[in-house]
Amino acid sequence: MKVKNWQLALAAGIGVTAIALTLNSCGTIPKGTVAVKPFDREKYLGKWYEIARLDFRFEKGLSNVTATYSIRDNGLINVDNKGFDDKKGIWKESVGQAKFAGATDEAKLKVSFFGPFYAPYNVIAIDENYQYALVAGKNLDYLWILSKTPTILPAIRTDFLKQAQSLGYDVHKLVWTKHDRP
Repeated sequence: MKVKNWQLALAAGIGVTAIALTLNSCGTIPKGTVAVKPFDREKYLGKWYEIARLDFRFEKGLSNVTATYSIRDNGLINVDNKGFDDKKGIWKESVGQAKFAGATDEAKLKVSFFGPFYAPYNVIAIDENYQYALVAGKNLDYLWILSKTPTILPAIRTDFLKQAQSLGYDVHKLVWTKHDRP
């Protein structure tokens, strides 16, 4: 039996759709975790320094990691991530966009660096002055501690680590980001 091009295209399309539906149906926040509410987008904007992260392939080997959030003309949030690749001796940058996954006063967002594919970005703890944040991804493999400065107060660090550990994160696997470049 000879398969025609349109049949291959249809089968591929069905496969891609099934994968997309599967990815989109996955949870957007780890079980037992709650996003910050109320959340003030305007206070969150600006430059954040990555203090620690659970390492994953897009950030492996990077130091001096920052994320800068600003508003785009279309109302979405511009996400500009930068980090220094210590092995190659070069800066890497990735620019994407974020939007709220639901209500705009809840810190459940989704971010995309690759076209129509979005990943969950959930602020699960933040201080009242929006200087320190604990951010979770879709599951216990993604966690970031962020600060508006390259350092974090010890009390905030301890509090965030306790909170993350109580949610099931293995905080011993955190990579502590060095900030030694302007």
